[in-house]
Amino acid sequence: MDELELLKKDWKMKEASLPKLSYEKIYQMIWRRSSSVVKWIFYISIFELIFWLGLDILLKIFDQKPALNIPNEHYIQLGMNIIMYPVILYFIYSFYRNYKNITTTSSVKELMKSILKTRRTVKYYVWFNLGFIFFASCILYTLMFIYDPELSGHIQNDSTLKIVMLIGILFVSLMAIIILLWLFYKLIYGILLGKLHKNYKELERMEGA
Repeated sequence: MDELELLKKDWKMKEASLPKLSYEKIYQMIWRRSSSVVKWIFYISIFELIFWLGLDILLKIFDQKPALNIPNEHYIQLGMNIIMYPVILYFIYSFYRNYKNITTTSSVKELMKSILKTRRTVKYYVWFNLGFIFFASCILYTLMFIYDPELSGHIQNDSTLKIVMLIGILFVSLMAIIILLWLFYKLIYGILLGKLHKNYKELERMEGA
């Protein structure tokens, strides 16, 4: 039984003159836990951004980034980066703002609102990343089919069945990548959101007590 559960049990067992003190202790513990969780969400989002930026830079330095064989490839990728990174930076700023809101909140209701807002922000962040990867990949695959000599040759010379199989393989590969990323987000952010959800339920019980 953890410290929070012991405090809750103690709170219920004590006399009517003591609940106020125990109530404050429980609130402070939930507040600290929630602040810690949101802080880690903020840190992880920064680490994730640094990782992808670092990987992109290393691939360029060592000339290991695969060529897509499409016209203006550099500008297309630049345009996608211009769309993606500002949005990610906005989410990181939102995580930071959520953290500051929680650290300065002074009531149970405000803390509950901050927890709900943080959970929504994380879900939007995950869905944006997965959605952007899916649509950006579909655009790049389409351009490759149109402009890549080898792929366009397959379209012109191969049977419809082979073309469908090729498209199917690309689609399955893309979905496998997205599912792996979703599992990663589910593991990392899911654990943290689960803790926030537990804290929210505790606050609900305190409000109803």
